[in-house]
Amino acid sequence: MSDEKLVLALPKGRILDEVMPLVRSAGIEPEAAFDDPKSRALRFSTNHPHIDIIRVRSFDVATFVAFGAAHIGVCGNDVLMEFDYPDIYAPLDLNIGHCRIAVAEPADMVDGDDPSRWSHVRVATKYPHITRTHFAARGVQAECIKLNGAMELAPTLGLCRRIVDLVSTGSTLKANGLREIEHIADVTSRLVVNRAALKTRPTDIQPWIDRFSEVVNAA
Repeated sequence: MSDEKLVLALPKGRILDEVMPLVRSAGIEPEAAFDDPKSRALRFSTNHPHIDIIRVRSFDVATFVAFGAAHIGVCGNDVLMEFDYPDIYAPLDLNIGHCRIAVAEPADMVDGDDPSRWSHVRVATKYPHITRTHFAARGVQAECIKLNGAMELAPTLGLCRRIVDLVSTGSTLKANGLREIEHIADVTSRLVVNRAALKTRPTDIQPWIDRFSEVVNAA
């Protein structure tokens, strides 16, 4: 076993609530500060002296793992599709974080709109790569305006007519007068591993992949 600690990167927000039962079932218990809403810490020790947990934005999990700053992580396949990091290996679908990437537009446009006739679209999204790839596959030119949040405001404020975003229940779209018009991809959260770390530290990392697989299969 290497003397260097294994770092597990977990995403903040809704997915964290879904993934922690799996993490705990796999036998990893973070220190008390992890569950303290007042704690500003980002790195936490666990019941395993050689494992630490870091808590970062979902998009950043992939970056930390791809560049070897974290060895194992959890992130949605939306992030993996957007960045397509060659240094990330995603051996396991955790079957949590179910949602989808979709195109949406103002509800009053939907009835008179036909996506198959689009030749050019202007879209607000935090997924420019996924968006361009999706539309390019059928010869549509996509002009992407990069936003990191509050996508639903873009059509109502005249920034663009359409957005590409994660959709779970659709309630946020509905509350902002938008409707889903096209499905791009289904999304779930995956266990991800740094490829180089897996090669150099297989006895440290592979047992945890196996353990998470057992937990998911038992669920």
